[in-house]
Amino acid sequence: MTKEEIIEIARKKADYWVNHYDRKSLSDMSLLYKDIEAFAKLIAEKEREECAKVCDELSKKYFWDDGYSVDCAESIRARGQE
Repeated sequence: MTKEEIIEIARKKADYWVNHYDRKSLSDMSLLYKDIEAFAKLIAEKEREECAKVCDELSKKYFWDDGYSVDCAESIRARGQE
């Protein structure tokens, strides 16, 4: 996910919230916080996967057989399961 894609998603969500919800309503604000949390989780998941792919690519490129790079990628991916 590129920086531009992240910004575009955030803009669309912000526009929706500005036009459809009452910022004085506690229930609407609760929904906003849930949306923000879900967005942050999505970005973190995408970032973790990109990092794990780097480990995968390096292990293929350099033919590392020590298991370290595989463990590295698996550890990064596992962080999303916590």
